[in-house]
Amino acid sequence: MTDRPDSNDAANSMWGGRFAAGPDAIMEAINASIGFDRRLYAQDIRGSRAHAAMLAAQGIISDTDAEAIREGLLTVLSEIEAGNFPFRTALEDIHMNVEARLKEIIGEPAGRLHTGRSRNDQVATDFRLWVRDQCDAAIEGLQALIRACLGQAEAGADWVMPGFTHLQTAQPVTWGHHMMAYVEMFGRDLSRFRDARARMNESPLGAAALAGTGYPIDRQATARDLGFDRPMANSLDAVSDRDFALEFLSCASICAVHLSRLSEELVIWSSAQFRFVSMSDKWSTGSSIMPQKRNPDAAELIRAKIGRILGGTVALFTVMKGLPLAYSKDMQEDKEQVFDAADNLLLSLAAMSGMITDLTANRDRLEGAASAGFSTATDLADWLVRELGLPFRDAHHVTGSLVAMAETRGIDLPDLTLEDMRSVHDGITQDVFGVLGVHNSVASRQSYGGTAPDQVRAQIARWKETLA
Repeated sequence: MTDRPDSNDAANSMWGGRFAAGPDAIMEAINASIGFDRRLYAQDIRGSRAHAAMLAAQGIISDTDAEAIREGLLTVLSEIEAGNFPFRTALEDIHMNVEARLKEIIGEPAGRLHTGRSRNDQVATDFRLWVRDQCDAAIEGLQALIRACLGQAEAGADWVMPGFTHLQTAQPVTWGHHMMAYVEMFGRDLSRFRDARARMNESPLGAAALAGTGYPIDRQATARDLGFDRPMANSLDAVSDRDFALEFLSCASICAVHLSRLSEELVIWSSAQFRFVSMSDKWSTGSSIMPQKRNPDAAELIRAKIGRILGGTVALFTVMKGLPLAYSKDMQEDKEQVFDAADNLLLSLAAMSGMITDLTANRDRLEGAASAGFSTATDLADWLVRELGLPFRDAHHVTGSLVAMAETRGIDLPDLTLEDMRSVHDGITQDVFGVLGVHNSVASRQSYGGTAPDQVRAQIARWKETLA
């Protein structure tokens, strides 16, 4: 697209004669938002069409003028989508650019479109519609990612791997159980975006500048036409509220944290030291000088996106924190952060879904790592409590002594002999070896939400039903 030469006459005509001279170049540069709010063109035209139809239905403008406006707006839409629209910085924003072009196309009837509304409620409506669309896209992206995680969990519901705390081997878990932890995280993100969408689904259109309008408009009609549940109940709040954008950014930030955590694990797991997983060639890159390298660049880039998304969240909270009612020009700074956050979140969701779908888990390596690091020590302590009746603190002490013995000899707990164990506590019997294997350990974790394969499969089934 190329900008048409700026025209102070055009700008002044849109201002309606209040100012005798046009703004200078610096004021124009700081005041204009068309460089970024042109992204709202579809929502702006949709809102204008709904407004014009309502004005005609209420007898405020003629049906002839409403039809001319409708057809003219469709022409504007086609020009923008074809890349032929003459965006003009002198006209400041998407609203005035569309209206000016509409006047060039249909003439006088274009001037009746703005009856009963203001740019204040217009931009609030456009932006709300756009953010609502991004919520829908995020919901769709999260559902795809959850399905990808479910696929991994189902394939490895009984594959044993080490569970970690402090990145130290803690207890055996299953690959399926670990992947289901992320299903739960992304499931909460899904519910947050759904909740945010429901809360923002009220229409500001018709609030006008801040006090409503004296024209007999039908705000219920425009709300229905635009897919809102209802009109906003207070005109001051309608034009000054940006909670919907803040809530979207907050949801995006939490989701980006979850994506970053999973990315970190993929980076660690794909390293030569772990070799828990192999990343597909589609999501890896090589080194310019080290031919052996297979770098998890996509995961690293997703891990970094939280910086941009959280930064945008903090920026908009800072913009809004001191604003009195109703509209202030500060609110022009509300969009770029949201645009950037939405773009990066949706890209990250799509990339992560692809990575998880194509991921190959190394079952043998996972099981070998699960068997190391005294991962069944807690199972031993539980056996001492359950079978010998020891208080847990005493059982903890006995187990610690046996771990120290095995560590000194460079072996794992199952490699100790019964005599070794009885030298620490003479009540220990041969039965203890039944709980020291990693498969026995995970199978015993049958509490709701535990890592036992049956429990993992039950959670997979629950989530499949939820998504269906």
